[in-house]
Amino acid sequence: MPTYDYRCLECGHEFELFQSMTDKVKRKCPECSRPKLKRLIGAGAAVIFKGSGFYETDYRSASYKKAAEADKKKTEKTTEKKDGSKGAGKDGKKPATEAKKTPKKKDGE
Repeated sequence: MPTYDYRCLECGHEFELFQSMTDKVKRKCPECSRPKLKRLIGAGAAVIFKGSGFYETDYRSASYKKAAEADKKKTEKTTEKKDGSKGAGKDGKKPATEAKKTPKKKDGE
């Protein structure tokens, strides 16, 4: 809801009023009680859009979404081939191999 500036043409009282855009314009001054209020045109504040439906990407077509998903999968596959990270962990390193077993010494050796 926007904030509107008002000024009384009779007594000069100025004030701001937080009201809905659908509310009627106020006419009666809270100071002198005369019906001489005028709503002023102010710089105003930026309009804030909340919720979905305000971004370009909210209305992407189904074919665009499918193509983007296919491209993403293709990129992931080529990245795996370049890294050679098949079987690699999250950090890109290959898993540690088992420790080398040392042969047991026989008695007398």
